[in-house]
Amino acid sequence: MIIDWGHAWPTVAAAFLASLVEFVEALTVVLAVGTVRGWRGALTGTGAALAVLLVIVLVLGPALTRIPLEDVQLFVGGLLLLFGMRWLRKAILRSAGVIPLHDEDQAYAKETELLRRIGGSGAGWDSVAIATAFKITMLEGLEVVFIVIAVAAGGAGLLVPASAGALAALAIVVALGAIVHRPLSKIPENTLKFTVGVLLSAFGAFWVGEGIGLEWPGEDWSILGLTLGFLTIAILSVAASKNRARARTSLVSR
Repeated sequence: MIIDWGHAWPTVAAAFLASLVEFVEALTVVLAVGTVRGWRGALTGTGAALAVLLVIVLVLGPALTRIPLEDVQLFVGGLLLLFGMRWLRKAILRSAGVIPLHDEDQAYAKETELLRRIGGSGAGWDSVAIATAFKITMLEGLEVVFIVIAVAAGGAGLLVPASAGALAALAIVVALGAIVHRPLSKIPENTLKFTVGVLLSAFGAFWVGEGIGLEWPGEDWSILGLTLGFLTIAILSVAASKNRARARTSLVSR
């Protein structure tokens, strides 16, 4: 199958950015497990989860090709739109200062403290380390799998570019984690989540439109217009949320 990479670049970008966020969050917990409980259990649990996720992709990806494209686009697009709007809502509230920003260093400290309270692993395999690493990798990885399949729902041949974007994000996060052995708190995760929320919402709206037979002007280039539209609404929402928060603070202080 010949892949039109010029057509697939929005899919690659969305899969890469969304996967980057999820893998950074998973890395924080895996590093905490490795530091406190030992690297054998941490890497075993992570490797087992990645193997399961690979099987899921290999099974679900080809299965989607047997379903009418319009049905896939409508169903997956609806889920992707809801998923993206959930991320975007939290990102807006964080940007407006309504809820705290996500802090990977704080999450790392909390996880290491919890693992230390459980006690030593003793001899043999550390079931706590394996289970913890497996659970976080599966949890974040399943979201990556869903995003990869969802952003690839727009047409034949997009699953490979979407998977390439996700694998590139995985390689970068693993490499940085191996080098620094610390949470990747310097990566602007909250900004990434804001961006990814906009992108996923735009993709979701586009696939829903495709699924109901809507003729988008400019075809795939409409994704860019939808992205700018969601971005504008999100920025305006941040400003509105800040004004509302200030108004509430003023009323309380009186």
